[in-house]
Amino acid sequence: MNPDRRDFLTLGIGALAVSSLPFALRGRPSLVRRRVPLMGTIAEVAVPSRNEVWAHRAIDAAIAELRRVEASMTRFEARSDIGRLNGAGGRWVSVSEDTGTVLREARRWANVSDGRFDPAMGRVVRLWDVGHRNEPPEVGEFGHFANRGLWSALENDQGATVSRARLTSSEAAIDLGGIAKGFAVDVAAQALRDHGVFDGLVNVGGDLVGLGVDAAGDPWRIGVRSPQSSDEIVQVLDVSDEAIATSGDYLQFFQHSGRRYHHLIDPKTGAPRRTAMRSLTIRADHCVDADAGATALYGAPTATIERIAARAGSGVRVIHNIEEVTP
Repeated sequence: MNPDRRDFLTLGIGALAVSSLPFALRGRPSLVRRRVPLMGTIAEVAVPSRNEVWAHRAIDAAIAELRRVEASMTRFEARSDIGRLNGAGGRWVSVSEDTGTVLREARRWANVSDGRFDPAMGRVVRLWDVGHRNEPPEVGEFGHFANRGLWSALENDQGATVSRARLTSSEAAIDLGGIAKGFAVDVAAQALRDHGVFDGLVNVGGDLVGLGVDAAGDPWRIGVRSPQSSDEIVQVLDVSDEAIATSGDYLQFFQHSGRRYHHLIDPKTGAPRRTAMRSLTIRADHCVDADAGATALYGAPTATIERIAARAGSGVRVIHNIEEVTP
């Protein structure tokens, strides 16, 4: 039997929902939670606790980490690490240790995915801008960037005291939208642990880490939403000390001439991926890998998914995908 929408509490705006029944019905510790706008979506941190003051202190620390990552890795702020890197004209730029870590992870994912994940497609992402467009750009505008392997223009290294990076091509611009959220979730979850919280949840727009167990001592119950209806849960996942991320074509898109143009750009074409896949959910040991994996593997054939997941390691595996049903 499919779970009823009433059995779930929406934590954030995204492709996943979190069960609320253990807290509402079982007389256990209450769910202390906070939601804030971050990274273009809603971030939420939830902790089951009988001590709300203690829980809120831990949540404060987790949200501070989310904001810190956003401030350093956003492409929308010229003074951020990524803003300075994109505007440096090929010169070396000093970046934070965390930004250096994410840039290295982005390069690793570009390599293991044979370029299906490309963090240097920032100019193409800005060109499509699916949140504000109502028709696609001309082919000549985005075709210029197709199959360029722009990620190879990203160089970064970690010295004894500083991380630095540069771009060796004027066509490349960094956009960490497919990986930075996952990293932010990981460091926020670590902030909870550092404050003695080992049961909790960090969710940023559907990229999440479930720590330990819920108030009833059970794994967190995560519902995967249907691409057709946000009120329908199509699968329930048990999550404990692991990460989940979902990519799909139904949250950021525009329609034109009967076709859906979504935000998941294919580096081989410079355009949104054309696929029957509507949604892909990845489980991994860390959210940085779940996030990048969901981006890289969305729309890939089964054999390609299996090969890349095996090469990526870090516990990356597909646990659910939804394809368009054609009558």
